[in-house]
Amino acid sequence: MADELTAEVVWKEKMKFAGRAGDGPSVALDVAPPLGENDGTKPMELVLIALAGCAGQTIVSLLQKMRQDLRAFSIRARGTKAADHPRVFTAIRLEIEVAGPNLDRAMVEKAVRLTEEKYCPVFAMLNKSVDVRTSITILP
Repeated sequence: MADELTAEVVWKEKMKFAGRAGDGPSVALDVAPPLGENDGTKPMELVLIALAGCAGQTIVSLLQKMRQDLRAFSIRARGTKAADHPRVFTAIRLEIEVAGPNLDRAMVEKAVRLTEEKYCPVFAMLNKSVDVRTSITILP
């Protein structure tokens, strides 16, 4: 039997919604003025957060299994949207930054490659229709 995830959004006012996945915490959604008040995250931004979060959790998990001494990790996601509606992402760039003493570049690259090709479902889903590319910076 396939796993099923659930999510619900409830309209609050104007363009404000409260979203919740399963029994998790509430997420505020909104849009910029004049339609909204910018009091929440835009849905397309949530797509970037989902991709960066999935990739980040996967990469960190793999690096820990590879016994890499990871001290800091971040991903910046930059999405380019189409000019015409529906304004889908046409390209997404993930800028991955890792830090730790004696990190092995080959291991970091392998963790990123496995994330892209095998373990991150959000990456796999988006990569079918969007040009998703990653870059890696390793800090001491």
